[in-house]
Amino acid sequence: MTNLPQEMTFIDHGAGGGPEVLVPARAPVPAPRPDEVLIRVMVAGVNRPDVQQRSGSYPPPPGASPILGLECAGEVVATGSAVTRYKVGDKVCALTNGGAYAEYCAAPEAQTLPWPAGYDALRAAALPETFFTVWANLFGHGQMQQGETVLVHGGTSGIGVTAIQLAKTFGGRVFATAGSDDKCAACLRFGADAAINYRTQDFAEEVRRLTDKKGVDVILDMVGGAYFQRNLRSLAWDGRLVLIAFLGGFEVEKADLRPIMLKRLTVTGSTMRPRTTAQKGELARGLEAKVWPKLAAGQFGPEIYRSFPLAEAAEAHRLMESSAHIGKIMLTVAP
Repeated sequence: MTNLPQEMTFIDHGAGGGPEVLVPARAPVPAPRPDEVLIRVMVAGVNRPDVQQRSGSYPPPPGASPILGLECAGEVVATGSAVTRYKVGDKVCALTNGGAYAEYCAAPEAQTLPWPAGYDALRAAALPETFFTVWANLFGHGQMQQGETVLVHGGTSGIGVTAIQLAKTFGGRVFATAGSDDKCAACLRFGADAAINYRTQDFAEEVRRLTDKKGVDVILDMVGGAYFQRNLRSLAWDGRLVLIAFLGGFEVEKADLRPIMLKRLTVTGSTMRPRTTAQKGELARGLEAKVWPKLAAGQFGPEIYRSFPLAEAAEAHRLMESSAHIGKIMLTVAP
């Protein structure tokens, strides 16, 4: 730490509010804990939880950095006393516990991965949040298997693009929902077998048609309450509904729960941030063994919609809230 600056620039969200509260500020460079690496951030990803934390509805867990940002890529510049894998100079990307909207960010070694071969900082930084989330939920809680049919809601979000790509890569038949014909075309480009415009089509009726009334095996849903009943209708026998967000509300009124019993359905879900370092580390090991080689081989990769300089984080959040993007929104921090 002796050769590093004492202070850094970060994006402050103050007491919270709209995107306009995001402003550059100065703070001490964090010191890595024994199990952490300190990363000189080159690029950070922008994600929905960042928007929720900025607005005050998603506070960081105890012990996490109060600075926004859940993923980054850059260069290791210091290591904690218990770190064994990484050394100063290594190029890494990390699922952070916060703090990525800054020039320097500390992240647990277990949640840190090398850049896939052939990747630069921009593409590497676009990986952790969506890949950890999809790996945990679609293949962990959702138990997706080769040959099964998957419905991905929000197919052009960062999560949606990753879910389509991974489900197809591991042998699934994939349907996706999106809010325009252009976005539906993008879902098909990313590998979906069918895309449903939820503004002009009833996705439950389309699933019924596409599956000869059988339904899908797994649904990855970020909408929540507004889709709950139709999700149950859309599942096949022994189907799994995996909830990862509540963009359409978290309450359901007058729901008919009979399909859960009659079709032996499983309704589950999770959030990533409260998981322990050990749990996130297990996900990292699975990704590095089974997904990173496919990224290095160019079988698929992140879809980056636009990047902004760190100082323009407010504009990045405005774009995120508009839902006009297809894929990832990024913040460039350093060369």
